[in-house]
Amino acid sequence: MRPTDPARNRVRGAMGVPPRDQRLGALHPGAWWLWALALGTAATRTTNPLLLALLIAVSAYVVVTRRPHAPWSRSYGAFVKLALAVLLIRLLFTTVLGSPIPGTHTLFTLPEVPLPAWAQGIRLGGGVTAEGLTFALYDAMKLATLLICVGAANALANPSRLLKSLPGALYEMGVAVVVALTFAPNLIADVQRLRAARRLRGRPDHGVRGLLQVGLPVLEGALERSVALAAAMDARGYGRTAQVPPAVRRTTAALTLTGLLGVCAGTYGLLTAAGGTYGVPVLLLGVAAALAGLWLGGRRTVRTRYRPDRWDARAWSVTASGAAVAALMFLAAARDPAALHPGVVPLVAPSLPLWPAAAVLIGLLPAFVTPAPDHPSPAPAPAPAPAKEPS
Repeated sequence: MRPTDPARNRVRGAMGVPPRDQRLGALHPGAWWLWALALGTAATRTTNPLLLALLIAVSAYVVVTRRPHAPWSRSYGAFVKLALAVLLIRLLFTTVLGSPIPGTHTLFTLPEVPLPAWAQGIRLGGGVTAEGLTFALYDAMKLATLLICVGAANALANPSRLLKSLPGALYEMGVAVVVALTFAPNLIADVQRLRAARRLRGRPDHGVRGLLQVGLPVLEGALERSVALAAAMDARGYGRTAQVPPAVRRTTAALTLTGLLGVCAGTYGLLTAAGGTYGVPVLLLGVAAALAGLWLGGRRTVRTRYRPDRWDARAWSVTASGAAVAALMFLAAARDPAALHPGVVPLVAPSLPLWPAAAVLIGLLPAFVTPAPDHPSPAPAPAPAPAKEPS
C-alpha cells in the first residue's frame, strides 16, 4: 500500500527534503545566490552605515518571509553572529593597535607598550579617538553586510538543488560537495550518540581521553560509509566520461583559465577606485570565457538530470532586482561619492541619501514575487488506547 502524499511529505520534511509540490514550485536556487551576491556587491560600494543597515534589513526581511522550513535554512543566524564577531574584532584591533585616522576627540587612553625601532608604524595601546573607532566601524560594517548577504543566500537556496544545477564540467565537484553535506549530519549524530552512551555508562566524554574514545568510533563509521558509498557509485557507473578530441580539451583549459583570470582582474577593478574604468569590461569578458570553457568541458560528462529546475520569469525578476540594486549603487558612488562615503574627520553624523536608499528597496521584490514557503503539516495525533474494562 503506497503512502498518501501528506504522509510522504511528512517523511520528506523529517529527512530535510522539501515536499514534491513545494520542490516543483520553488524558485531556482541560482537566482537566490545571484540576488544575494548582487546585494553584497552593492554593499562594497559604500561605507554609509545607514545604507548598509538598510541592505541588512532588506535581506533579513526576504529571509524571514521566504525561508523554507528545512534544516539547512537555519544558517542565517550563524552568519549574523559571524558578522557581529567581525565588528567586535575590528573595533578591538583598532582600540589595541591604533588607527591611521587622525582624531581630536580622545575617548580614553590605554597604557602604551614601547616597541623597537624596526616596528615603526605599529603601536600597542595609546589614545583611542572617536574618529578612529568610527572609521573602523564603517569599514567593518561593509564586510559584515557582505557576510549577512551570503548568509541570506545559504538560508534561501537549497544546496542540493543548487549543486544539481551546476554545469557538466563541475559535476564531480558537485557530487563531492553533496556527499559532504549528506555525511556531515551523520557525523554530528554519531558524536552525540556516542557521548550520550558514555555518559550513561559513567565514563568521561570531555578532555583528550574522551575525544579519543569518541573520535575513533566516529572515524571508523565514516570510513565504513565512505567504502559503501564508493562501492555503490562504482556499481552505478560513476566516473564515466565521453571521448573528446585533444583540441577541444586544450581549448577548454585555455578558455577556463583565461576566464578565471579575467574574473579575478575585473573583480579587483570593481573593488578599487583606480580600476573602475576597466573593471566591468574585463569582468564581462572573463565571465563569457569561463562560461564557454564550462560548456565545452561539460561535453565530457555523460549524465542526465532528474527533474531539472527551470529558470522561469520569477527567477529572472529576482535576479534583475539584485542587479538593479548593484547597478544603481555603482551609479550613486560615481555621481555622489560624499553621500556614500561619509567622512570621519571632522566627525559628522551620516545622512541617508534618498535615491540610493530607494534603490536598495528594490531588493525587496523577491518577497512579493516568489511563493511563500509551505508550513510543514503536523503529524496526526495517535489514537488513544481503548480503556480496559474492570474484571
